[in-house]
Amino acid sequence: MPRQDAGAAVSVERFFQLSLLGLVASGYLAVAGSGSLDAPTVALTTAGLVLRGLLICGQFRFEISERASTAITVMYAVFFVADYFLLSRDFLAATVHLLFFLAVMKILTARTNRDYLYTAVIAFLELLAAAILSINFNFFVFLALYLIFAIAALTSGEIRRSMGRSELTWRSGGQRLYPRLSVLTGLVTVGILALTAGLFFILPRTAEAAFSHLVAHHIFLPGFSNQVTLGDIGEIKTNSRPVMHIKIWSAVPVGPLKWRGAALTDFDGKRWTNRVRPPEPLAVENEHVILAPPGFRPQGRRISYHVDVEAIENETLFLAGTPLTLDLHARTLYRTESGAVRVAHPSPQGLHYDAWSLLEEQPGVAPALYPAPILPLSARSTYLQLPVLDRRIGELARSFAAGAGNDLERARAIERHLRSDFGYTLQLPDRETADPLAYFLFTRRKGHCEYFASAMAVMLRALDIPARMATGFQSGVYNPVSDLWLVRASDAHSWVEAWIPGRGWTTFDPTPPDPNPPSFALLTRLTLYLDAAETFWQQWVVDYDLARQGALAYRMEQGAHRMGLSGFDTLLNMRAFWDRYGAGWLRRFGLWLVGAGAVLVALGLGTGPLLRLLRMRRRVALVRRGQASVADATLLYKRMLHILKRRGYQKPAWFTPAEFAASLPRTELGTAVDEFTVTYNALRFGGHTDAASKLSMLLDRMEQG
Repeated sequence: MPRQDAGAAVSVERFFQLSLLGLVASGYLAVAGSGSLDAPTVALTTAGLVLRGLLICGQFRFEISERASTAITVMYAVFFVADYFLLSRDFLAATVHLLFFLAVMKILTARTNRDYLYTAVIAFLELLAAAILSINFNFFVFLALYLIFAIAALTSGEIRRSMGRSELTWRSGGQRLYPRLSVLTGLVTVGILALTAGLFFILPRTAEAAFSHLVAHHIFLPGFSNQVTLGDIGEIKTNSRPVMHIKIWSAVPVGPLKWRGAALTDFDGKRWTNRVRPPEPLAVENEHVILAPPGFRPQGRRISYHVDVEAIENETLFLAGTPLTLDLHARTLYRTESGAVRVAHPSPQGLHYDAWSLLEEQPGVAPALYPAPILPLSARSTYLQLPVLDRRIGELARSFAAGAGNDLERARAIERHLRSDFGYTLQLPDRETADPLAYFLFTRRKGHCEYFASAMAVMLRALDIPARMATGFQSGVYNPVSDLWLVRASDAHSWVEAWIPGRGWTTFDPTPPDPNPPSFALLTRLTLYLDAAETFWQQWVVDYDLARQGALAYRMEQGAHRMGLSGFDTLLNMRAFWDRYGAGWLRRFGLWLVGAGAVLVALGLGTGPLLRLLRMRRRVALVRRGQASVADATLLYKRMLHILKRRGYQKPAWFTPAEFAASLPRTELGTAVDEFTVTYNALRFGGHTDAASKLSMLLDRMEQG
């Protein structure tokens, strides 16, 4: 093979190998991005892919023999059984481990076309596993990468096979092959993505995605059940995973909000719990629920909002202020004694609901409620229950509340002292103590929200003020890109609700602010952009159903109708302008325009063949001056066929050059064609560039004869 052809073959082979490696890597990253892979699998698979990349780039040579490959595979078959029954104890997890073992082994040992085909199939299975395990936006990113590498592998693989069959000559050489294949891959990928995206939004949606039901994607967050141990919420606050996205529709300023989930009543010194009591069923009519008590007359600021809760292992709805109404696609709702609203059977895809709430005003500003709420005696005894306490806690409560004239002032005094005299930290105590509250108040004097809320609730009860601990989330971060409030697991919070005569349950937050709040640096802004993309992916891809498709179609129809009316007015104005000015101008210059158009059409039709002829003549002139290359053989042969066609001899497409020369009559022209064919083979397949000048002389003889 000539040197230039060999360079092209090497370029195609390397491009193909890199594309195949990228295909396997993109499938692997799609699964890894779901968070379903354990650390050993990630480390070993990454090492195998990096090793293959170094081999392709020629950094070093390494080869696994067929016998060694067989032995390793047999050993892993035994390990798969142990993985399924002893280690993972889950068929899907063990199968994913097997899949990545096969991917690494095949990418390191592939030598034949069949091996490459198996490798591509394994990469597809990786992507299929990712589709089952992941519903996140990063799956789309890796899917796009997979498509790019798949198209690159297909195109370069076809070129590779064609070169192996016919030893094609590449006119541009190997150095320009990478850019051309890359551009072709990019254009085809963009076309496929555009076409499939259009079909996705247009084709009728008759069912929800099946894959999302095969594997549970629930996020477990301790601290929102009927039992919370001191320290649970502190563990959550180190997790920045998104939990809710909230759209606030009201235009009134709302300030910081608390998204209340539940309230806990019983405290044993280390753990808050709720007594098991039957909840109150709520009447659901056409997915609408009234939460306000009969005869309740709300006074103050009200907000409406939409909440999208991620698939967390929790049945509680998170609501702001005092919820008045709720719209939710659910059959059965319950309300607990502490006011928490729960769903009997939450959707595996999370919860989505709309609500109206009455915002709680500051105790010193809000008017007393009418009629005044009354706390039953049985409930009052529940909210005054106390475990055996360190006597110093009661003394500290009385010292904090000294001089206060009523329950509201006493509660605000305790809240103020806790916020100002103690410090905030997420670090848990380095040792377990018999009385965590006493250790927090008198020794450590710093902690996170659970400790502050528990301390205030206990001190209020010590002063004969009913109190309970509420759990939920703080406002979160506003994302201007998506116009949504992003609430993360790190926004988990707990606070106190105290019963104030004439006002009912009133919120107090004794936790001081974090002395080291997160800064809104570039990374945070980038996170907001990624979260907006993730939100779009969830709403318009994962949750894209028939109802959302109908809403989109309605919006498009209304927009098109508005645009159509505007366009109709524009057409009327254009028609009036044409009647006034255009018709006379066309009568004067119409024939000239027709003639100019005909000339342009003729030039357009003739430019292509003319340019090809000029390029051919220019190349022939270069050959005659001795500036020839192997790629010129095909060009000169086409020139000869053009001359013979004018003489009445046309080469059939299925004839080889030698067969065509043998089929010609034994005339002077036939002899010249025989000689031309032999010289052509010497130039094209033998690489003898000095034969180009002889081909040029033979062409001159044929043209003159």
